[in-house]
Amino acid sequence: MNEPFSVNELGITGLRTEEQQQKVDFRGWLKPTFSPEHGVLIVLFGSFLTGAALAQTWNYCTNLALICAFFALQTEHPLIVQLKQRSTWKPRYLIWTGIYGTIAVSLAVWLWIQSPILVWIYALVLCGLMIDVVAVFRRKHKSILNELIIFAAICLSTPLAYAATTGNLSLEALAMWILNTLFFGSAIFTIKLRRKKTSSLKSGIIYHSFASAIAIVFFALGWLKLVTALAFAIVLIKFAVVIVFRKWYTKAKFHSVALLETRFALFYIAVAAISVLPAHLPKL
Repeated sequence: MNEPFSVNELGITGLRTEEQQQKVDFRGWLKPTFSPEHGVLIVLFGSFLTGAALAQTWNYCTNLALICAFFALQTEHPLIVQLKQRSTWKPRYLIWTGIYGTIAVSLAVWLWIQSPILVWIYALVLCGLMIDVVAVFRRKHKSILNELIIFAAICLSTPLAYAATTGNLSLEALAMWILNTLFFGSAIFTIKLRRKKTSSLKSGIIYHSFASAIAIVFFALGWLKLVTALAFAIVLIKFAVVIVFRKWYTKAKFHSVALLETRFALFYIAVAAISVLPAHLPKL
C-alpha cells in the first residue's frame, strides 16, 4: 500500500517530493510572464506614438489599439520560450500565451469591426509570428534576418495606431512604419559588434547605407516630410559614435550600451513624432 508520507534520514515525516513539486508548479502557473527585453517596449510604444502623431488625434480606439499591441507583444514571449523548450511542456507558458493571446485577439476583432482596413496589418503580424516560429524550430531565432522581421512586426504598431484612429491607411503611415523598422533594426548590427563572430563593420555599413537610401527615396516620392526623413540621420550619428568609441562599446557593460541605444531611440521618436504634428494642435 502506497504511503502518503515519507520518512527522511532524520526521521521527520513529510509529504512526498512529487506532491510537493506539483504544489510548487501549480503556484508557478499563476505567475504572469513578461518579456525580459525591455528594449522592445521602447520600440513598440515609440512606433505607436509616431503613428498616433501622424493621425493627429487620439481617441478611445487609439487606447484600445495600444492595449492590443502590448498584449500581442507579450503573447510572443511565453510562446517562443515554450517552443524552445518543446521537449517538456510548461503549463505556465501555455496558460499565459492563451491569456495574453485572448485579450489581444478580442481587442483586434473589435477594432477590425470599427476599421476593416486593419485586416491587412493583422495579416502581416500573423506572417511575422509564423516566420518567427519557423526560425525557432530551425534554430535561427537570433539570425539577423529573423530579428529584422521581428522589429518589422513590432513596428506595425505605427500603422495600427494610425488606422485604428482614422479608419484608413496612407502611404505616409506605411513609409513611417518602414522608417521606424530601419531605425530600430540598426541596433541589431551595433549590438552584434560586441560578439567576436559578428564583429565585422561591413554588414553594418551596408545596412545603414541601404536604409539611408530608402529614407531619401521616400522623401523624394513625397511619402515622408523632410524633417521626418532627416530624423533617420540620428541613427547614422549613433552608428558613427559606436565606430569611434568601438573599443569602449564592445567592452562596456550591457547596461551602459542599453542606455546609449535608449537615448538615441528616444531622441528619434521625439523628432519623428513632432515632425508629423500640425503647426497648431486643434482646440478641444
